Amino acid sequence: MHRLSSIIAGGCLVAAPTFQALSTYFWNDGFQGVDTGTLIILATVCWIVGLTAVFRSIEDRVPRYTALAHPLAMYGCVGGAAFGVQGMQEELLHATHAEAVRLLGEHPSAAFLAFWIAGVLFPTSVFVLGAVLIRIRAVPVPVGLLTCAGALAFPLSRIPREPAVAYAADLLLLLPFAYLGIRLAVQALGSDSAHRSPQVARRIRP
Repeated sequence: MHRLSSIIAGGCLVAAPTFQALSTYFWNDGFQGVDTGTLIILATVCWIVGLTAVFRSIEDRVPRYTALAHPLAMYGCVGGAAFGVQGMQEELLHATHAEAVRLLGEHPSAAFLAFWIAGVLFPTSVFVLGAVLIRIRAVPVPVGLLTCAGALAFPLSRIPREPAVAYAADLLLLLPFAYLGIRLAVQALGSDSAHRSPQVARRIRP
């Protein structure tokens, strides 16, 4: 990846779970609304950019996995945006979450494709990614385990919409992806410095 692309992608890996955590702050008795929905959409954009960079960085080591996992993860991310828009519409149209789910049930095929399968794919993709990163030794084991733990906690917090569980899940995702994002950006800066001074680049490379 180009140096600037790596730096932006690294920033997105930090920003995605940060926006996700901020969106939880605006929950109101399990109701999401416009502010939460907007932050979820911003998080989704960052997830797409950041996760794409992670998949590209390991593609040469696990090409078959990335060929399948990348588009599935993107599908899951788009589902996140759909849930964000749903949260915005609940407030704009003065509908309860239960009413929105009931109305979605009247269109089962659309609900399945746009919401339910996509909602499952995001945490599943993140969990498998964490496991793969551990297996190929792309990250320290604790980072991979935190990734898997965050993926497991994510649906457990979003389905019942328990704020305390959601904050824990947000933190579990923020820690490993912040590590990945910072490392990606530092490596990009290090590769640029290597053209000027290989010795300096070796000192700052993680």
